Amino acid sequence: MAPKTIAFSNKGNEFFGELRSEVDNYFTTNKLSKNGNALLWFKTALALLGTPALLAWAFWGGLPFWAVVLVFAFIGVMHAFTGFNVMHDACHGSFSEKPWVNRFFAHSLEMLGSSNPIWKFKHNVLHHTWTNIDGLDDDIAKSPFLRHCESQSYKPMHKFQHVYMFGLYGISTIWWLFGNDTIKYLKREVNNQPLPKLTMWEHISFWSSKIIYLFIYLVYPIILFGAKGSVLFFVMHASLGILLSLVFQMAHAIEGLHFEDLETYDRPTEKIPTEWAVHQIMTTSNFATKSWLATFFMGGLNFQVEHHLFPMISHVHYPELNKILKRVCDKYNVHYNEMPTFWSSIKSHIRWMKKMGSSEIVLAA
Repeated sequence: MAPKTIAFSNKGNEFFGELRSEVDNYFTTNKLSKNGNALLWFKTALALLGTPALLAWAFWGGLPFWAVVLVFAFIGVMHAFTGFNVMHDACHGSFSEKPWVNRFFAHSLEMLGSSNPIWKFKHNVLHHTWTNIDGLDDDIAKSPFLRHCESQSYKPMHKFQHVYMFGLYGISTIWWLFGNDTIKYLKREVNNQPLPKLTMWEHISFWSSKIIYLFIYLVYPIILFGAKGSVLFFVMHASLGILLSLVFQMAHAIEGLHFEDLETYDRPTEKIPTEWAVHQIMTTSNFATKSWLATFFMGGLNFQVEHHLFPMISHVHYPELNKILKRVCDKYNVHYNEMPTFWSSIKSHIRWMKKMGSSEIVLAA
């Protein structure tokens, strides 16, 4: 299937040119690598050693079952921490200057039950290139269950999506790991875009990692605890799914952000009227940037604008890049989006999804 894509305008590239120059100058002047540092290695050790320790405690620590449930809920939190801090940087190639190190730690996604080559295409290519463009960005392709923008089809059930979406978030990673992943693998496409050819090792890794994951997190708990052991799997995924979903939604599906509809453009002659960098800023929002806890736990993804503009720079540098970005945005009169706190961003997301669930928005579209 031929890919359906669209180009961005070349007008205004001086903004991004100056921004890149200032960022490069920051690293050169301070003699810093754009990759991870000691903080990232500390987070990696915490993530990759902490989860097995929690599993051992849950399985063989002699805990009452209610305590095991709490441990598995926290394992879900640790999986989110691993994804935010280790997998994300590695899959973007920003973990290390050595490609093999990035490839190695990218497989932390297989430890979470998913597939890093499929995720890289879905996230690095489709989401990062065509952010919030309906018809290309797979992260907003949740029809018919959720409606993120006016160009998407309206269903009567969307009137309640701002309520039931949290239930969907709670099961989203189960569907992602075992439903959506498999569909993309078998169809060899993501949101109608052809998936790059997988190597033999990637085929083997896809199936073997899911089998091992299912044994550790579902089959073995049932062996240990009986049928009630299956509860642990769903508790873990509820905490993981809600955390992962909210961090994305707070960055791209809140009030004041921009969406585009691929079908409104006459391709290939017509282009999106803004340059790529400005489009990223229009479609992305930061949140809770003054919270050290949010920054530490979310792997800098609360600095989502910086990440979209410089995905191959490790998240440990985003707080400093934020100062440069604000200064250059002010100079070029480019509006920069930021919500002050984690909770204010969640509330804005709820209001946005409630608005998109209104039939009146369909008439206005």
